[in-house]
Amino acid sequence: MTKYAMVVDLRRCVGCQTCTAACKLANATPPGVMWRRVVDVETGTFPNVQRVFVPTSCQHCDNPPCVAACPSEATKKRADGIVTQDYEMCIGCGYCITACPYEARFKVEDVDFAYGDEPMRHEAEKYNDDMNGVVQKCTFCVDTIDEGIAKGLTPGVDPDATPACVNSCIANALTFGDLDDPDSNVSKKLRDNQHFRMHEDEGTGSNMYYLWDKGEIRL
Repeated sequence: MTKYAMVVDLRRCVGCQTCTAACKLANATPPGVMWRRVVDVETGTFPNVQRVFVPTSCQHCDNPPCVAACPSEATKKRADGIVTQDYEMCIGCGYCITACPYEARFKVEDVDFAYGDEPMRHEAEKYNDDMNGVVQKCTFCVDTIDEGIAKGLTPGVDPDATPACVNSCIANALTFGDLDDPDSNVSKKLRDNQHFRMHEDEGTGSNMYYLWDKGEIRL
């Protein structure tokens, strides 16, 4: 089996937001919609405080509350762990937005481009009318993953089969791969480093892991 996961090394993230920009370019999300965010957090107790940058997005949970909340079955979980959104089936009710504890979902009401009424080139290339009036979220760049696998490439190893945010990270803070493979890059990082998952107590089984040796950071 295959189970895709992302590992975020909070000790390396510099908060540059390059992953956020890469996601917007790759997926042409409208203004105000960020499938990938980097949250600026202050941790610790004065005078021992520290600034930490926490990248976050859809966590592609093992037990995704968004799937259970969706009345139209537009949100599904694939066998490889990726949670997908079928824009043609979504009715835009927003129940999944309320159910998600990671605030990773966005409802797009109207057509909106970055600059004026005309789309930029990447917006025109990615434009899909079915994505208006419905809910959107991070897909782990599933189209790139599927196209890469079809070419014999390995997600998390070959850039042409890897999410845009991971490819763009200038600090090598993001790693993607198969958690069911003990020799994968993500398995090795989790085996060798202390880590946590956000909102572990809610039983969602997030597949986004954070390398950090000072306890859980809650957003």
